[in-house]
Amino acid sequence: MNKILTSLTAIALCVAVASCSQEKTTVQEVEKVEKVQVMNLAATEIEREVILPTTLEGYENMKVSSSVSGIIKEILVNVGDRVSKGQLLVKMDPTQYTTTKLTYANLGVEMSRMEALKEAGSISQQIYDQTKTQYEQVKEQLALYESNTFVRADFAGAISAKNFEPGELCAGQPILQLTQIDKLKAFVNVQEKYFPYVKKGMNLTITSDIYPGKTFGAVVETVFPTIDPSSHTFSVRVKIPNASELLRPGMYVSTSIPVGKEKGMMVPYQSVLKLIGSNERYVFVNNNGVAKRVKVELGKRCDRDVEIISEELKDGDQLVVVGQGRLVDGVKLEIIK
Repeated sequence: MNKILTSLTAIALCVAVASCSQEKTTVQEVEKVEKVQVMNLAATEIEREVILPTTLEGYENMKVSSSVSGIIKEILVNVGDRVSKGQLLVKMDPTQYTTTKLTYANLGVEMSRMEALKEAGSISQQIYDQTKTQYEQVKEQLALYESNTFVRADFAGAISAKNFEPGELCAGQPILQLTQIDKLKAFVNVQEKYFPYVKKGMNLTITSDIYPGKTFGAVVETVFPTIDPSSHTFSVRVKIPNASELLRPGMYVSTSIPVGKEKGMMVPYQSVLKLIGSNERYVFVNNNGVAKRVKVELGKRCDRDVEIISEELKDGDQLVVVGQGRLVDGVKLEIIK
């Protein structure tokens, strides 16, 4: 009897184990399906641009100096001072100017006397012409001494350097440096393949790391007509209005230059995933009901959209735009609206 009970118990255990094993296998065979939303990819025209670095310069720069050697009598400004056009900046020793001014005044009297004598026919044309020539020469000399004794600003700007002090002898060297700040310029070297696209008057964008998210307008002022054979680039002179004076000469900035349009695929930025620990980017597409992971490169970004570049993608492919964060390569998909 005991043998019979033992056998029945063993059979019952086997049946139970077999039943559990079958149930477990059934659970494992239930495939996981992820619910996602998709969009159809379609190439659109994208405005291409090339971003190039450059350094800003004052639109105009003046080395304030006197072409006549002499002692500096007075410097009326300091570094950082703002000056207006025509403002007196430096006074030199006026001795030569004063002497020439006196000579010019005497010759003016003499010239008036010669005019009267000529009218009366009392002098020859030769003597009159000699006096007039001397008078004109001294007049030009006086103008030269005046501009170099009283040195003025050619434009409005800021004093950016001071190299001498009053009482020092100056023999034509720059005494001050005047820099225009409310308008700037920059020279950008552009690859020769973009030469057909860059035109005079084209609007550009300037950005600086100092002002994240802020852009500044600029315009192409000059496109230099030749290509540098060593670098295969051409130079572009850019004018940057700077009424706010946020930008300053010497700043390192980036210049965005539009270089035509090309076809590309723009997708929502959140549809692009990043591999943890690297810069690799990828997306998921619907491949006959199964998730397919596709490696992509990023191109131009515009608001909430970004350009994706991959030879594996084509028009009409269904890109997963909702639910992509839960996907793995090969998982089954259920498309919902």
